[in-house]
Amino acid sequence: MSLQIRVGIGDDIHRIGNMNQPFMLAGLCIAPEGGSYAHSDGDVVLHALIDALLGALALGDIGDYFPPSDPQYKNIDSEILLSRTLPLIYERGYTVGNIDIIVHLERVKLYPFKEAMRKKLANLLSVDLSQVGLKAKTSEGVDAVGEGRAVSAQVIVLLNKL
Repeated sequence: MSLQIRVGIGDDIHRIGNMNQPFMLAGLCIAPEGGSYAHSDGDVVLHALIDALLGALALGDIGDYFPPSDPQYKNIDSEILLSRTLPLIYERGYTVGNIDIIVHLERVKLYPFKEAMRKKLANLLSVDLSQVGLKAKTSEGVDAVGEGRAVSAQVIVLLNKL
């Protein structure tokens, strides 16, 4: 049975503070250092988005397609991973209806970056800016995110059948 709409949710978290890695969020360099400890560039927004897209169509998760054990993905730009994921959605006859994102980060305030992040995501997904929601939250000192040791993102996506 082919459903007219599909919904997916994605989640990612990475430790931060890697002085040898830029801090990437939603395809943007937020800071030249202090980035994620990860196999790829550690962009939690794009990783959660990829999981949400795949999950909406019951296609597994990011690790099924881009395993961290595979050296070809070492330090890879997460935009490349997204560009390899989107055809899986399109070839099944779906398009992105909208996405909504929550980023949890304690020390770096994302307000100055929010609109640029939304624009970048809209561009990467070939959707209108009105189809991309983004919220930034702190964790009020609770857990690794609240202690400034990690960043996390949750994404929900609505796919529409063409």
